[in-house]
Amino acid sequence: MFWRLVWRALRLRMQRVAVVFAALTVGAAIVTAMSAVYFDINAKMSQELRTFGANFYIGPGHGHSMAQAEYQKIMDAAPPEIVNAATPYLYGTTRTELEKVVVMGVWFESLKQIVPYWQVTGSWIGVSFDDRNAMIGYKLANRLELKLGDTVVLVDGDQKKPLQIKGIVEAGDATDNVLIINLPLAQSWLDRPGVISHALLSVNNEQGQVESFAQTLQQNYPDLEIRPIRKVSASEGVVLEKIKGLMGLVSLVILVLSTLCVNTTLMAIVSERAREFALQKALGAKSRDIVRQIMAETLSVALFAVVVGIVLGYVLAQILGQTVFSASIGLRIQVIPLTLALSLLVALIAAVLPTFRAVKIEPAKVLKGE
Repeated sequence: MFWRLVWRALRLRMQRVAVVFAALTVGAAIVTAMSAVYFDINAKMSQELRTFGANFYIGPGHGHSMAQAEYQKIMDAAPPEIVNAATPYLYGTTRTELEKVVVMGVWFESLKQIVPYWQVTGSWIGVSFDDRNAMIGYKLANRLELKLGDTVVLVDGDQKKPLQIKGIVEAGDATDNVLIINLPLAQSWLDRPGVISHALLSVNNEQGQVESFAQTLQQNYPDLEIRPIRKVSASEGVVLEKIKGLMGLVSLVILVLSTLCVNTTLMAIVSERAREFALQKALGAKSRDIVRQIMAETLSVALFAVVVGIVLGYVLAQILGQTVFSASIGLRIQVIPLTLALSLLVALIAAVLPTFRAVKIEPAKVLKGE
């Protein structure tokens, strides 16, 4: 009998029930979309912000160079999940057949991840042991009148080292005036074995790890200068917090509006059903029976709304992901219970006042003259 009353109450007021269903569905969809993006945004934003380049610096505390072995020791001890890419640098001057140039030794296989903003004509060098090819800043290339595929020859007394130009770099900084070669070749040619000028790293900063990683290393290596590149790492944290705050605010506003909409509709339904509740009370129904019936009706609608809302929210999350990050958004397992809990909470809060009014109905007043 109880579920028959619930079913008929919903079926006979389909228009008002549809309004409640729509309000709860919209709320569930927005919560699903926002929470899905929220839980996935750290990885997506961190990936997007890596296009700004390296966010961590390791260099000598005094002087202009440090031992590569010390840098390697830091890298070997670093948690594997925290460092995305890293390359040491060595700078020096040498002579070509045309003029003196500045050379920069790097690990080529990590370079693209460290400086993804470089505009490269030609191609990147993909392996660190390549000592037959080089990349060159476009200003230096213009000065030496070198083009892709041309050969530049390093000269040191009787020694000569030909290098083919594989890529021409436009970086917008001093790199535009240097010749970029692999690190072992630079160390050998400059007669500085086992020495680097500094190193740049791309470190995961999804949970603010950059600062803590820097503090730990600084304590363990006080003679080195170890610091985040704040222009990048700080931007990452600020942007993430602002976007998360905005998503939380949007979700809160939608939930409040859904609560008001559901509350108003339920109040109208209770007013329409005043005689029904009065008759139930006159026949012996207790207040808890009325409460149980209204809550069962509301939660039944809410559960169906949550199912539809989760599906629509996931679709909305994909649209947001493709629009903002050009990537899909994963539906983390914690999104479903969060959406379910918040949607049911909205439904229950909205039903409190209508339920109270239904309980306070006096059969004698409502059924007078019946």
